[in-house]
Formats: sequence, structure tokens, C-alpha cells
Amino acid sequence: MWRHRSIPSHMKTLYLLPYLSSSSSTSPSLSTNTIKAIRTLFSLSSNPSSSTLLPPSPHSLSLPQTLILRPTSHPSNYNPPITHGFGFLLAKCVSSISSAHTVDWNEPVSYSEDGDSNSGGVSEEDTKSSIPVRAFFFSTSVDLRRLVEQNKPNFIPPTSRMTNYVVLRFGNEKPGPNGLGANLSGSDCCFMVVFQYGSIVLFNVRDHKIDGYLKIVEQHASGLLPEMRKDEYEVREKPALNTWMQGGLDYIMLQYLNIDGIRTVGSVLGQSIALDYYVRQVDGMVAEFTDINRGMEKTGTFTMERKKLFQLVGKANSNLADVILKLGLFERSDIAWKDAKYAQIWEYLRDEFELTQRFASLDFKLKFVEHNIRFLQEILQNRKSDFLEWLIIILISAEILISVYDIAHRSAITHL
Repeated sequence: MWRHRSIPSHMKTLYLLPYLSSSSSTSPSLSTNTIKAIRTLFSLSSNPSSSTLLPPSPHSLSLPQTLILRPTSHPSNYNPPITHGFGFLLAKCVSSISSAHTVDWNEPVSYSEDGDSNSGGVSEEDTKSSIPVRAFFFSTSVDLRRLVEQNKPNFIPPTSRMTNYVVLRFGNEKPGPNGLGANLSGSDCCFMVVFQYGSIVLFNVRDHKIDGYLKIVEQHASGLLPEMRKDEYEVREKPALNTWMQGGLDYIMLQYLNIDGIRTVGSVLGQSIALDYYVRQVDGMVAEFTDINRGMEKTGTFTMERKKLFQLVGKANSNLADVILKLGLFERSDIAWKDAKYAQIWEYLRDEFELTQRFASLDFKLKFVEHNIRFLQEILQNRKSDFLEWLIIILISAEILISVYDIAHRSAITHL
């Protein structure tokens, strides 16, 4: 049974030499024609740039480089005709093409229709349609009213009842496909979403311009943090996408990105970066109580002041209130309520950034902090009760001593 095999280049010529010898002994004219063909072949081999041997067409999608041999049936008395000389020429030509192009016969080479091999990476179209999204959190409060008053030309009026954020646009938009979307990719237009609780989300802002936009918000911010938190994401526009949206690793692909999409994406990223800050705050409290518990394990007591404990109580309660009330972590976006497309984006990004799971982890840590606070409060209360009890005992003892002294003094006067 025949199989596809790869034949070395030197065997392609030697394999057909017996037919050449038999044919040359049969006909002198054939030998003369064969010698001419060999001379022509050697001249072509010495000049690979000749136009006789053309390279493969760049428009071909794939060039299988494995030689395929197919059997042919012939009668038992069949004698090879004079075309064996042409077979020798064909074999040598194949060998010349293989050596000239230095292609491995065992490895297929794929070509695109433009002649470039498929690299398997991110296409140039995806790179051009990429919109960088960066989220920042460096303060706990922003005066949105003053911010809008000083940036009225850039302010975009809200389309929903949500009043805890504003959207500012800088630059000119590029017309979108069929009049849809902002089409930020490839344009100088950028957007900034600022939230009242301190988060800032920048769309399509270049690295060297980030500080300038952050300073605009910093003038109206309060409760500045010693360390700014930062997160990065990416939105890709692809009008030819079969579905409305498609998720990927650290990016989301949309048919187009308009102002409602910016509000939706910005709201989730703003909540995520702020939630990360509050999680770190609670982690700090958990670490502090862990150290207290380890100290109690070694010494059997603790030395925390009552004022410090009350400060931790206030910090834990304020963090929980900020996450629920200020961030609006469980409030669904109004845009997502109105349009199912943006509800799909909102739900996907919440799952992507694991907002529900992270809040559950935060709530569990706060319960741990609450349990430790209650335990330490009971200890401090018991200490206070013990102090009062001892004070009462001392007062009673003092009163008894005074009474005994008074009785003894009176009895002494009576005997006199």
C-alpha cells in the first residue's frame, strides 16, 4: 500500500537515472535531446533568478511541502516510453526549486492573501481599535458642583437619575459607523468620568496627559490619600462584530462605544477601584486585631485604650456605610435598566471584576472585626466593673474602719 512519503532531493535525481540509461541506448536522438535538456537544466540551476522557474503565487493560501506519490497500473509487458527523459527533467526541476527556496519538505507554510504568514498574535486592526481605560482613586470625596462650574464647556448632561458622577469630554469626536457611537479609537477625543466618592475613570487618554486631567479633579477633591490606587482596562471597537459585545482577557470588545457605554463601563471600574481601597482599609484593621490576639495569647491580657477601640469601631462602621451608600454597590445602573445591551455590559464587568465576591469577602472581614471589637469591649467593660467593685469594697472598708474607731473612741470616753 502506498503512503505519502518525503523523498530527499538527491534521491529525486538518482531514482530516475536507470530509465535515462535505458532510453539512451534505445534511441540516439533521444540521448541527444536528453543531453540538451540536461544542459538547459544546469543553466537554469546556475541562474536561479531566471524567469523560467517562478516562485509560488503569493495568493495561494497554503503550500503543502510533502511530495505525494500515486501508483499507476500498467500491463506486465509495458515498456517505459521516451518520456523518461522528461521525468528526469521534472525531478531535477523540483530539486532545484526546493534548494533555491530552502523550504523544509516536512513543514507546511501558511500564507495570508496578502502574502504574510499568520503570526497568531493581536491583529493590527485590534491594535488600532483599542481604547485604553484607566481608573484612579486618590481621595474620598469630590465636589462635583464646583467641578462642573469650572468645566462647563466639557460637561455632558446626564441622561439618568444618577447624580453621584459627572462625565467630561475633551477634544472632538470622530464620526462613528452609521452615525452610532463615539468611535474613540484613532481619535484625539477623550472622556473623564468623575465620581463623588473619589474615583476617576479616563477613556482614551494618553500616558503623558494623565497627570493634567487628574490635577483638574484634585482642585475639588477632599480627603486626599497618601497613596493613589490605579487600575487599567481596555475597550476595543469592532463594528463587524457578530454580537453586541465579546469579553476577553483584560478587555471587552464592542461594536461601538458611545456615551452610555462610557457611563456603564466607568461606573463598574469606579466602584472596583474604590472597593479595592476599602478592602485594604479593612485588611489593615484585621491585621491590627490579629496582632492583639497574638499578644493576648502570649501574655493573657491586652493594653489597648478605650479611645483606640472606639476609633476602630467608627472606622469599621464608616467603611461599611461608604461601600453600601456612597459606592452604590448594589444599585443597578439606570442605563442598564433601560437598555438590555448595556445591562449585558454591566453584568459582564461586575462578574469580570468580581464585585459581588469581593464585597462578600469584605463583609466577612468586617464581621471578624466586629466580633473582636465586641469581645474587647466586654473585656474593657469587665475591667471597669472590677474597678468599681473594688472601689465600693474600699469605701465600705473605710466606713467600717471609721465606725469601729468611733465606737472605740466613745467607749474610751465612757470609762473615763
